[in-house]
Amino acid sequence: MKIVFATSNRNKIKEVQNLLPDSIKIIGLTDIECFEEVPETSDTIAGNALQKANYVFNKYKVPCFADDTGLEVESLSGAPGVHSARYAGEEKNNQKNIEKLLFELEDKGDRSAQFKTVIAVVGLDKESICLEGICKGTITKTLTGTNGFGYDPVFRPLGYENTFAEMSLVEKNKISHRGKVVNKLIDYLKYR
Repeated sequence: MKIVFATSNRNKIKEVQNLLPDSIKIIGLTDIECFEEVPETSDTIAGNALQKANYVFNKYKVPCFADDTGLEVESLSGAPGVHSARYAGEEKNNQKNIEKLLFELEDKGDRSAQFKTVIAVVGLDKESICLEGICKGTITKTLTGTNGFGYDPVFRPLGYENTFAEMSLVEKNKISHRGKVVNKLIDYLKYR
């Protein structure tokens, strides 16, 4: 089976493909010559995933799935949440996003947080579906590690000593929000 992952982020494609069995191949937006910005204007993580998947399916007529991920910090009332990628501005700068997050948490005692990923699948059945994966953890005070992307250098999953950025891709995928939701995606795709 071949299915489009509605993203141009090669890191995400690699991370998800690494979790999938050989029988499922994913291709990205550039592989179907989709170079425009796919809309993400919903006020929820699930809404954004569904909006992106529907956009690609309706325009390119290919079965696809899209994800959206947010970092939800307890003491910031769930922020940055749906705005995680643009927390410090529209340019989606990971370093600036982390700097803003750490600044916002300077005087907070509670640094608990969770990553949430929602995957919406469109075009395989009559109805679209949404799947969810959550990984709970804490936000560290300093950046550690060079692996991964986004907030990985400051997110330490519950029960672990290392941040996501200090883990190998294999180790991270076993426990991460994306790993959990991709396992649900695999179960769903197996019967299609």
